[in-house]
Amino acid sequence: MLKLNELSENLIKKISHFVATLIRRGELQLGKLLRRKSLESYAKLQSKSEQLQQDVVLIQNSISSKRAILLDFHSIDISEQLTLLDSELFLKIQLSEILYMSIEKGEEYSPNLAAFTEHFNNISYWVRSRILERNSQRQRENYFEKFLKILKHLRRLNNFNSYLAILSALDCGPLKRLTWSKNITDAISEHTGLIDSTGSFKNYREALNASVGQPCIPYIGLILSDLTFVHIGNSDNLQDDRIINFWKRWQQFTILHKLRYCRKWEYKFVRNDRILYFFNNFDDYMNEEAQWIQSEKIKPRQKINPYA
Repeated sequence: MLKLNELSENLIKKISHFVATLIRRGELQLGKLLRRKSLESYAKLQSKSEQLQQDVVLIQNSISSKRAILLDFHSIDISEQLTLLDSELFLKIQLSEILYMSIEKGEEYSPNLAAFTEHFNNISYWVRSRILERNSQRQRENYFEKFLKILKHLRRLNNFNSYLAILSALDCGPLKRLTWSKNITDAISEHTGLIDSTGSFKNYREALNASVGQPCIPYIGLILSDLTFVHIGNSDNLQDDRIINFWKRWQQFTILHKLRYCRKWEYKFVRNDRILYFFNNFDDYMNEEAQWIQSEKIKPRQKINPYA
């Protein structure tokens, strides 16, 4: 039995042969008309075929995603897909957007940067929600340990954006107040060492510098902080506004140049539609209030006796 595309190809060949025969017989106008109509019909048929294939893929993903949970996927595969999404958003950001944001121009001047920041926040809230919604301590620890494994892969991939998004989730108040095994608390302490603010985030800056020559996605938040510090701490002009402050411009350029250098190498991962469909754009998460409510359901606050 011929498939739809095979049938269409056979039919178009026969029509083309017939059109050539008409032209040879002198039926030029009829041949041209038949050729044009047949091509239009073929184009519509192809479009329907492609749409049908897309619908089949969507249905398959929908069915499989309902059964899928975080633990169904390999940690390295999840890390690669997170990095793929981050990279696509990161490369869309114009350097001017970052500069505008640092001098408080507003999000309307920085749409791609705003989208990247929202993506960071959504990942963080999504991670918190996946852990808090588990019904038992064992399940919550399994998910926590899974995200710790993902962190290790993200660190190896130099994806500091998703790395810090997940780390901020694992170290957030609603999760931190809960009881965890010593292995988990030790692992969190080890990872948070990367973003220790001592020495102006010395550990993170050293890790970022060590990634030179490899694909890398930096943490935009610290870059914005550096640019804001330069902007606030230095005037635009010197000597009664008669001379441009080139030292300030040089500092801004140096920071942005490092960011531009991170774009020099790209990741070459293949999209995994099943994992991306599972992510669901990270839209499925609890808000801040709901996270605290769920956390207190898991571990109720101890009531203080004022008469004790």
